Amino acid sequence: MAGHSKWHNIKRRKESQDAKRAKIFTKLSKEIFAAVREGGTDPQTNLRLRMALTKARAENIPNDNIERTIKKAAGDTGGVQYEEITYEGYGPGGAAVFVQALTDNKNRSAADIRHAFTKHGGNLGEDGCVSFLFDKKGQLLISKTSDIDEEELMLAAIEAGADECEAEDDYFYILTAPEEFEHVKKALENDYHFSKAEVTMIPQTNAELTDEHAEKMLKLIDALEDNDDVQSVYHNFKISDEQYDRVVNG
Repeated sequence: MAGHSKWHNIKRRKESQDAKRAKIFTKLSKEIFAAVREGGTDPQTNLRLRMALTKARAENIPNDNIERTIKKAAGDTGGVQYEEITYEGYGPGGAAVFVQALTDNKNRSAADIRHAFTKHGGNLGEDGCVSFLFDKKGQLLISKTSDIDEEELMLAAIEAGADECEAEDDYFYILTAPEEFEHVKKALENDYHFSKAEVTMIPQTNAELTDEHAEKMLKLIDALEDNDDVQSVYHNFKISDEQYDRVVNG
């Protein structure tokens, strides 16, 4: 596998860790809140909540914060209502961009997201214009360590129902069908620690951009991820370490 042909590019952008964590906490708290309002407080029967809790714990969000959010959502019968919306479009150079948002004001979100696309050389498109370029998959990332036997891990993952298990850079990447994600995760979680475990969107092909377009694309991704209403940003933009250094560090 060359580069990150099937996987998300590892983020290389340098950003304030405190600010980044605050954003993550806000987004995951909203997801937990919406999951509870939709399906109740029991993660055993509420798959959406179970997956939100998995993400929250992977990001080391304190249990007290999680419990407060669940209690607030369970007790708030007439408060804020979040609506799930997806946006699709093209970044500079034609890279595909798929955005998932969770908002209490869809007009505000649509305006802000359209502005981000326009400002950074992209175009917000119609529903369905790029979603067909992505596959919905369960993804499990496990950091490579000296005590992990690669062949043993891959065999265990495939036997549990994974579609693919490959080693690349510093991680083992395991892909599953969305409906098999929970089963594979449970089969492996007693023996392995996941750096990330989520159902995500994997691009079928990648877009390589000129330096000019790559710089704008990085700014577009940053602008979208910085929006509190945006939960996830998926794209098929592929950038090498060398190109990243050129466009970011000059």
